[in-house]
Amino acid sequence: MYKKQFEIRWSDVDANGHLANSAYTNFMSHTRMAFFAEYGFSMPEIKKHNVGPVVFYEHMYYFKESFIGTPITVTVEISGLSEDGMFFMFEHNFYNHKGENLAYCEMQGAWIDLRTRKLSGLPASLLTLANKFPKSESFKVLTKEDTRKHGVRPKALEM
Repeated sequence: MYKKQFEIRWSDVDANGHLANSAYTNFMSHTRMAFFAEYGFSMPEIKKHNVGPVVFYEHMYYFKESFIGTPITVTVEISGLSEDGMFFMFEHNFYNHKGENLAYCEMQGAWIDLRTRKLSGLPASLLTLANKFPKSESFKVLTKEDTRKHGVRPKALEM
């Protein structure tokens, strides 16, 4: 499990005075990028291969409020990866200074080729690194069908 600590800043709170939804997303993104870098999967390395991450969804579950000036710890573990590395899933947890679980998020995404703008498996060198990521207890090998497990499909606006 990878952990990163943050202090909640003024810009991280909403009108209710607690950590804003958007701040959770920003903390998770920052934690994932630090996690990637620690495992040799840095932005410069990713860019060399012309691939970039895309988020399919982030399902948040909030348990307890957190307020300005308090420290939080954000964790990340990989809970799914397809055989070619194209699809990935992460689990994030947020904890306060007492170790109480504030929130949980399941995030799923994929890699795209930045030239073709199409989904792409990882190049061999990046896939080797990804296969070394620490895995959650619920880790599974992902398939394309897993990306549609919630049954949500695009729907055109009727004019």
